Amino acid sequence: MNQLFPQSRLALAAGGIAGAMGVAGLAAAAHADPSGRLETAAQMLVFHAPVFLAIGLWVRVLATRLLVLAAVMLFAGLALFCGDLAMRVFGGTRLFPGAAPIGGMTIIAGWVIVVLCALRPHLR
Repeated sequence: MNQLFPQSRLALAAGGIAGAMGVAGLAAAAHADPSGRLETAAQMLVFHAPVFLAIGLWVRVLATRLLVLAAVMLFAGLALFCGDLAMRVFGGTRLFPGAAPIGGMTIIAGWVIVVLCALRPHLR
């Protein structure tokens, strides 16, 4: 039986966390957030959940640290972006000034790394 790389397990877990939090966030947004911020955060999580699942499966095939870095960047960016929006809804305050834009830029950087992995498979 093949064992998953630890990075594969972490990426798969990140996909599960993003998916579960996204669905819970969408449910909460439907009942408690007229501003739409929570819905935006939840959608970002749901949209990215399959990405983590794919990275978890591909990291073993490609054996690249860059793909792991992409997953880390995506997860960190989602935590900042979605965390800031959720804090605004539930806590009435920001996570910290600039958290959402920093998170968004981090997500974009993660996607750029995914592109690099696809176009330059020799990069490790």
